[in-house]
Formats: sequence, structure tokens, C-alpha cells
Amino acid sequence: MTEKGPILVATEADDVTADMVITELNRRDVPVVRFDPADICQGRLTVSARFGTCPAFVAGQVRTPSRTVDLTQVRSVYWRRPVWPQFTHLSDDDARFAAAQVRYGLAGILYALDGPLWVNHPLRNAAADYKPAQLTAAQRLGLAVPPTLVTNDPGDAREFISAHDQVIYKTLRWTPYQQDGAPVTGWAEPVTVDEIDESVRVAPHLFQARVPKVADVRVLVVGRRLFAVRIDSDLLDWRKDYSALAYSVVDLPDQISRALLAYLEHYALVSGSFDLAVDAAGEHWWLELNPNGQWGWLEEKTGLGMSAAFADLLTQGDTA
Repeated sequence: MTEKGPILVATEADDVTADMVITELNRRDVPVVRFDPADICQGRLTVSARFGTCPAFVAGQVRTPSRTVDLTQVRSVYWRRPVWPQFTHLSDDDARFAAAQVRYGLAGILYALDGPLWVNHPLRNAAADYKPAQLTAAQRLGLAVPPTLVTNDPGDAREFISAHDQVIYKTLRWTPYQQDGAPVTGWAEPVTVDEIDESVRVAPHLFQARVPKVADVRVLVVGRRLFAVRIDSDLLDWRKDYSALAYSVVDLPDQISRALLAYLEHYALVSGSFDLAVDAAGEHWWLELNPNGQWGWLEEKTGLGMSAAFADLLTQGDTA
């Protein structure tokens, strides 16, 4: 990591969470260059890099309308929520071609950098984003995992639902979705045997035995610092209504803390947002990891120093 160099922040235009971290970095007089890959199709982002002599990566720049950064001096890269360009003004074939060149050109240049800390490296995020693999890794690390079935076989789905008292359906991956022009979010929802039909064969579905939870816990890990917040509500999926939630800062059992840190190490991540459920006996049940989850509202509700922890990590590589 270059100690005095700038920090690259790759994210979309409206990202309150990134704004909080950048505000903290500005307060510390740490240079920041923010960009979004989507800006390249509008001429607001320029990248350039040279290869082929010793050292392998000779020189490179990222330029925005207000900043220019020497890529050899980059201290760290905060890969938040960048948007890839779609080139809607081009023909379909040209748009696909241009989008691929941006993804493999811009990202390839950044991946070639030798030294910056990534929070997190996008290839590591992608590897950690498969829920079936998450479930296996969590169980290997000793975390309690609810019985789960991933299938596109209606018969297997009916058998699994019949075998458990209550079962919920979850999406395997969030994707933008609309019905009649209105955005629809895939919440965790109860599912019964009668709802299973042949349409299940179209794609794999995730069915999971419902945890008899009394509360949820969102755990943000930054480096090796853990911030755990208990979320109390009467909702199966607390994301449905943020106004119905109550928050409290909690300490995790040592065994759970160690398992979550080991989980990030397994995927070579330095940060992640974990969702756990807590039952009446106090047992913590694994639900999922979002390698790049939201946390800004939790800092606002609890006063926890999450943005400061990210600033520490990006500035110094501080994982203590």
C-alpha cells in the first residue's frame, strides 16, 4: 500500500454510504478520487495505462472532470457500488461490444495494480456471492445453518416443505425486476406445498426451514473490527419496513466472532455484512453474507463508528 497516495472510490452517483466514508477521509485530509465506470460513455471518465517494459505496469491514470490520479500511487481502492455503462445510444451489438471493452479494459487496468488494498476486490466479492457456497462455508466453520434446499424439481420442493414445519423462499440473487412498470423486491416469504407447481422447473429456487427467531443481527466487519446490531421487529424479512425496526448494539459470542472473521479470510475479503437470526435460546443462525452490504443507516441509528473504521482501513490498512 502506498502510504501517502490517494484512495480510489468506485461507486454510483448516489451512494450515501460512500459519502459517509469520503466525508471522514476529507476530514482527515486524505486525497480521494471518486469515479463511476458508467461515466465513461459520457466522456467524464478517461483511463490510460502502459505495459510491456520493466516493471510490468509502467504508468497509468484515471481522469475525471475534477481529478487525475497516478495509478502507481494509489493507496487503496474502495469498490463500493459502481455501475457499468450500457451505451444506450449505440446499436445492440455495438453496445455489447463497448460494454465488454470497458469491463475488461478498465477493470483489467485496476486489477493490474500491485500494492493497493482492495475493499473488497470485485473478483473476491463475486466468489463470495453464491448462496449455496455460503451455506457450505458457514457450516464448515461451525455456524448453525437452517436446513436448506436448492432445486428446480417440484417434487423435491414439495417433499422438503412437507418435512419441515414452516419453510420460506428466498431469491438466490437479487436482480432488478418490475411488474406492470413497478419495481418488485424479492423478500423472504413463507411458501406452502400448494404453491409449488411446474414453473419451479424454470430455474433453481432456494427453500429454507424457518428459524424460530426472536430477533435479527446485522454484523458489519471492517478489517478485524466487528460492529453487531440487534434488529427487533415482528417481520419475517426486516427489510420490508425500516420504520418498524428497533436497534441495539450487542456483543457477539466469541465463537461467532471468530467464525465470521474466519469466513472473510476464507474468501480473502476484508469487509462484509453478515445477517444472522437469534432464537429464544440465544443461538445465532446463519442467514447470509453480503460482501458489499449497506450499513450507513446503522451508523446513523446507533452512533457506531463504522465510517471511521472504513477510513482507517482505507488509509492505513488498519485491521486491528
